[in-house]
Amino acid sequence: MTSEQVRPRPQWVPTDADIEKARITDFARWVERRTGLSLPDYAALWQWSVDHIGDFWQAVWDYFEVRSITDPGPALANDAMPGAVWFPDARLNYVDHVTRSARTDRPAVVYEAEDGHPVVLSWAELLRQAGALAATLRSLGVGEGDRVVGYLPNVPEAVVAFLATAGLGAVWAACGQDYSAPAALDRLGQLEPKVLIAADGYRFGGRTHPRHEEIAHLRGSMPSLVGTVLVPKLGTEPVTDAIAWADATAGDAPLEPVPVPFDHPLWVVFSSGTTGLSKGIVHGHGGVLLEHVKSLALQMDIGTDDTFLWYTSPSWMMWNFQVAGLLVGATIVCYDGSPGYPDTDSLWALAARHRVTVLGTSPGYVLACSKAGVVPRRDHDLSALRAVGITGSTLPASSSTWLADNVGESVPVFSITGGTDVVSAFIGGARTVPVWPGELSAPCLGVALDAFGPDGHSVRGDVGELVVTAPMPSMPVRFWNDPDGKRYHEAYFDDFPGVWRHGDWITVTERGSVEMHGRSDSTLNRNGIRMGSADIYQAVERLPEIVEALVIGAEQPDGGYWMPLFVVLADGAVLDADLEDRIKSVIREQASPRHVPDEVIAAPGVPHTRTGKKLEVPIKRMFQGADAARIMDRSAIDAPELIDWYLAQKR
Repeated sequence: MTSEQVRPRPQWVPTDADIEKARITDFARWVERRTGLSLPDYAALWQWSVDHIGDFWQAVWDYFEVRSITDPGPALANDAMPGAVWFPDARLNYVDHVTRSARTDRPAVVYEAEDGHPVVLSWAELLRQAGALAATLRSLGVGEGDRVVGYLPNVPEAVVAFLATAGLGAVWAACGQDYSAPAALDRLGQLEPKVLIAADGYRFGGRTHPRHEEIAHLRGSMPSLVGTVLVPKLGTEPVTDAIAWADATAGDAPLEPVPVPFDHPLWVVFSSGTTGLSKGIVHGHGGVLLEHVKSLALQMDIGTDDTFLWYTSPSWMMWNFQVAGLLVGATIVCYDGSPGYPDTDSLWALAARHRVTVLGTSPGYVLACSKAGVVPRRDHDLSALRAVGITGSTLPASSSTWLADNVGESVPVFSITGGTDVVSAFIGGARTVPVWPGELSAPCLGVALDAFGPDGHSVRGDVGELVVTAPMPSMPVRFWNDPDGKRYHEAYFDDFPGVWRHGDWITVTERGSVEMHGRSDSTLNRNGIRMGSADIYQAVERLPEIVEALVIGAEQPDGGYWMPLFVVLADGAVLDADLEDRIKSVIREQASPRHVPDEVIAAPGVPHTRTGKKLEVPIKRMFQGADAARIMDRSAIDAPELIDWYLAQKR
């Protein structure tokens, strides 16, 4: 279905006051004064930002007063992709920009776990602890380029550890403690780290999860370690020979960020690992700094008066994105626990308690609230809330409407998509752009986004591959253990040379907004007619009897095509002939009559990556005969026991 066939009304339209007060408006006027250009709206600003990539990123550098101890050189010295060279002579540090954003009138970090008892860190205390921990790390021999890794829940200590590590010019990486020891080792062990920072456990869903055995496994399996720092979250027994967090952060050693080159590794984040060993994706100090001040301040309109909460884990790039709130002087909220415990609306209650102004969550959580009959605006004081952010998967139009009705019609929904690959967004929203239900408002500034057909030419109003045709500073510096760049090139540049192919199906509408259709490698291609799985989910998951769905289109050796739809039923629901007929009917009417499934099968659950993405491609490959043990890492899956059930469904 093309975008011209449907012309939805906008869910939210910025007022003149919204536009006038937005940071992006101030930036546009600053650029106009500097260049003599006329940039009357977002579309004009975006077009300039991609037509003049170097000038745009130089403007971001200057507007946000990024600091280098040397003349940084030209913004874009080489625009090859891969291989772009940004600010070749710069020497800076991400943490330096954090220290210059410090405030005395608001906290830096607010933390809460499921058992309540909020903890508040002032900017002074955050930076004091980071300076003290940096001194401890230095005493253990940690220096530029060494790796420090965290096995931690979403706690303030993780933020402190990252700042201390990056401030030294060392490299940070982390896994949440919902990862088993082998899964964490598959990621962190690649880096041959010098120091492990780990919590003794975490709480989730009303249960405690001690992690002493996992810590012992990690320590015994990483011979490069010279020290372990233990963070007491459960108050259980100490770990032998570990440095207590209180001791590691004692004292008043100043935090003195070490200037490093623009591309010096800041952190390593990891791919989902569902199709083999998780890839370590390396990002640099300068690229992340520029991308994140742009994304937080200009796209999300977050600044010094904001309290920013994104429900996340240190395993997911959204943790890195939330920490970036410190770059723009915002207060960030770390929550360690389930968003739906003890009640489905617990995340809204948390936002109300801490006067959150920008709240980030997932389509799955919004759908769960909708089906549970939650009404956040009635039950919680959300008067401080200015925006809701959504990522992880596609937000259906019905969920966008639910947010307007039950959270607030004056609260825009910034639905974003991007990835661990660039640790940011390709497409999102802005305070000056309307929100269209079921769509993402616009390509982000500095992102030369396009949709390519199979011939490598742009398409509009129809489905194409999401591509980026010019470099972004936060594209990976490299993959870990990929010395010749072969894996990096294969991941993004094999299909369209010199163009980044991300692997998503999108439609760019005549309004400039973007519709998401799911992963292009899991496309439903029946009789040559392609459709994204997201379109099926938006139709089916609206039904009250359906908790979640998974659809697969698997080519068969005999030339046939098997397209099953697996559905997880709500409590008390039964997959009888009537429900099956209604499922097929909504797909026929709301998605495509050519993509009605061959079978509808009740499933005990849908497996996901630990960042919430459905396991479409590995299950498709499994149904096509691939060995499950070779194509997926069960430790990277939220419910690995489900894989055996799906294996039994093979035809």
